[in-house]
Amino acid sequence: MGVTLEVMIPEKIKLMDVKQETYNTWTLRFKPEREFNFQPGQFCMLYVYGVGEVPISISGDPERKDEAVFTVRAVGTVTNPLVSIKPGTEIGMRGPYGTSWPLEEAKGKDVLIVAGGIGLAPLRGAIYHILKHRRDYRRFMILYGARSPKDLLYTDELDKWHESPDVELLVTVDRGDETWKKEGWKGREGVVTVLFNEVDLDPENTIAMICGPEIMMKFTVMECQKKGLPDENIYISMERNMKCGVGMCGHCQFGPFFVCKDGPVFRFDIIRNFFGKKGL
Repeated sequence: MGVTLEVMIPEKIKLMDVKQETYNTWTLRFKPEREFNFQPGQFCMLYVYGVGEVPISISGDPERKDEAVFTVRAVGTVTNPLVSIKPGTEIGMRGPYGTSWPLEEAKGKDVLIVAGGIGLAPLRGAIYHILKHRRDYRRFMILYGARSPKDLLYTDELDKWHESPDVELLVTVDRGDETWKKEGWKGREGVVTVLFNEVDLDPENTIAMICGPEIMMKFTVMECQKKGLPDENIYISMERNMKCGVGMCGHCQFGPFFVCKDGPVFRFDIIRNFFGKKGL
C-alpha cells in the first residue's frame, strides 16, 4: 500500500512552556490534542505556520502521554522562528515517525549511551525509560561530550544522573580554556571518545546507543569495536535532509534506505557498507 495524503496533514499542538538550555538551544513542551504515544529515538515534523516544516527528535518522557517535548537548536529559517514562539501559540505536528532505540533488545544487558552535543536530546527518552525500569537492565553508562561547558544540555538532569547510584555518567568538553575554568568548569577535557579509557565493558553483553555529529559517531563506533562490541550490538541515529517523514520524497535516501522510515535509528551492521570514505 502507498502512503496516503492524510499523513501529510499536521495536527495542532499548543506550546505550554519553553526552557532555554544553552545560548542557542531551547526545550519546548507542547500540549497535543490527543494522547501522544512515541518510542524513544523517533522524531516528528514540526510546522510553523507560514514559515515551514522541520524534523525534530522527541526528547520527552515516553510515559508522559499528555505532552510532546522537543529540544531545538536555532540554526535555520524554521528553527529560529520555532524557538521564538510564545506559550499559547499553536503549531502543526506530524508523526511520530521512524525507528526507535533497542530498549527491548537491551533488557538483561549492560547499556552504553554515548552522546555528542545536541545528540543527547534523541537519547533522553531512552534514559528516562531505563531509569524508570532500572531492574530490566544491568550496568547503565552514559558518556556525554560537548564542544564547551556552555553547550552542555540538561545540566540539572546531568547533576541528578551523576548523583544517582544507578547511573555511571562521565562528561567531557572538547576544550575547557581559562575563561570557562574561571566560570567554574573543573570537569574533564577532550572529545567524548577519551571517556572510553575510563570504562570497562562486557562486549558480548553490552548494547551501545550513539547519537551526535557523524564524525563523532564514526570514532565512537571505532572505540566500541576496539572494546570488542560486535557491530550488531551498536546502534546509531542518523541525520539526513528529511522533508516528508514518510519515505515519499527521497531526500533522505541512504543506500537502499530512507532515513525517515527505515531509521533514524539503525543497527550498525546493517548500514556499515553504505558509508562512503567521508562517512562512517
